[in-house]
Amino acid sequence: MSNTVAELEQKLAKVLANSRANEAIAQKLFEIETQILSCKSSQELLQQLLATIKDKFNLTGICLLLVDPTPIKYLLSGNMQTSWHQANCRTIATEQLQTYHPQRQPFLTNDITQIAAILPQSLMDKTQSAALTPLTLEGELFGSLLFTDDDKNRFHAELGTLHLEQLAVKVSLCLSNAMIREQLEYMAHYDRLTGVANRRLMEVSINEELIRQKRYGVPFSVLFIDCNKFKKINDTYGHDCGDKVLTYVATQLQELIRENDKCFRYAGDEFVITLASQTYEEALQACQRLTAFFQQNPMPYEGAYLPITISCGAAASDGKKTMDELLKAADEQLYVHKKAVT
Repeated sequence: MSNTVAELEQKLAKVLANSRANEAIAQKLFEIETQILSCKSSQELLQQLLATIKDKFNLTGICLLLVDPTPIKYLLSGNMQTSWHQANCRTIATEQLQTYHPQRQPFLTNDITQIAAILPQSLMDKTQSAALTPLTLEGELFGSLLFTDDDKNRFHAELGTLHLEQLAVKVSLCLSNAMIREQLEYMAHYDRLTGVANRRLMEVSINEELIRQKRYGVPFSVLFIDCNKFKKINDTYGHDCGDKVLTYVATQLQELIRENDKCFRYAGDEFVITLASQTYEEALQACQRLTAFFQQNPMPYEGAYLPITISCGAAASDGKKTMDELLKAADEQLYVHKKAVT
């Protein structure tokens, strides 16, 4: 009888201990959710998420695995790529990720040979067990949070995954909401075809430069650009080719200007470039450099090369002209240039 009572007491103690442990985990998950809900961007969310999870659960290591191509690729390319991404993110083949999450369930193991192929080298020596938590966007598996620990018993196949499943759902929803906000903001300020900033953002940028010039006396110039014979290109090769021409021109312009200069799509085949701290003479030199580049670098198209040229006009602010007056002056010079070359 006493043995039976002792066994019941042990079972009850174990249930209570598990209940307290689960309550503590639930509290930590709530704190993590509260923090990531306040994040204003997907980049901020990911950084906050990984740092908070590692801290709250005292993990040895944490890493974000992303399929390639990933729906958040824009975070991991160009100027968006940071040392944080390089240290905490790595790519994984879609097929390989699906082997760990065939039913979109977390994968836990203390057999490190099962994850050796995806384990970052920096975590290799201090990993004895690991958990992979799937992440989805719009129903598609796109990544996984990799948690590692130097305790072999921290994660194993017999361990329950309810809390990890809850975390996966919350993270996926928060990330999806952050990306929707970013996409709406992007569409409001950037041209979807060419990827450069649009006219709305141009107006904000130019007005800021004009205010800066009046306050500090620094020079400021703009370039007005359009593609020569663009209608003929559309009529001859079709609108798909015309779209490729616009994208080619926008891409090259962005690569040719300085980091603190900005390129905008004004309308149709017209672009505006703002030249911070540049005089009129320097703006004219920029015009010559840009037009020469396109003359010397035709666009690759269907196994051949399509000649693409631009006309460019410059204008410098004198501290008195409005934005419209400045753009009009550059546009007038553009047409003088265009008549000379066509």
